[in-house]
Amino acid sequence: MWNTGDCMHIWKHFSTITKHRHKVMMLCFRIGLYRQGLLHDLAKYSLTEFPKGCLYYQGDRSPNNKEREVTGVSLSWLHHKGRNKHHFEYWLDYDETRPGCMRGMRMPRRYVAEMFCDRIAACKTYEKEAYTCRSPENFFYRGMGRFFMHPETRKELGFLLNYLAEKGEDAAVKYIRHYYLKGADIPADYMEKDAVDGKPVKPSKKPLSRERIYMSEFAELDPVTGMIIPPT
Repeated sequence: MWNTGDCMHIWKHFSTITKHRHKVMMLCFRIGLYRQGLLHDLAKYSLTEFPKGCLYYQGDRSPNNKEREVTGVSLSWLHHKGRNKHHFEYWLDYDETRPGCMRGMRMPRRYVAEMFCDRIAACKTYEKEAYTCRSPENFFYRGMGRFFMHPETRKELGFLLNYLAEKGEDAAVKYIRHYYLKGADIPADYMEKDAVDGKPVKPSKKPLSRERIYMSEFAELDPVTGMIIPPT
């Protein structure tokens, strides 16, 4: 049931998603992704997503989180991730080598670049004055989502976010437009950060150990779902 407070949230939610979309659009334009910039997140204005965004509006975090807490599932998010290729969740599919399990497929670079823009804009929107060029990288390593990504996608996004943190937004935008989107390899000396303590380590293709999977740092990952690499 809607009340006066909920009606106020209509404008607040519309303002938040529109400001966010504008930030992403401007970044996409700067890296040469004009069409993706124009089409970014239009699903948020749909009849499936917009009313729920207003109803569960938070202001300092995604309303999808609140919807999930209240109902047990975010129908808005399920609708959104299935229609927006810049979300790595769009690229989750069944693993043909491990029946019953799922894994992340490698994302085309143009969508990785849009995801990069999206993460910058989201951090700017929610952190406001507290935002720094390190915010998107810190958010990336605080979350568990990166474990669901294809290893190459995770490495590419991690490198771009680290480039942003170390050299700033203008330099990162220039690199993406003139090098990354033209197929330049990720530097051989780039070292991904470790999932537990954040220290740089050489990328590993070995499965996560049983001990690491059941550490508290992986509490949000459910081995039963097959969404992570099974222990050896």
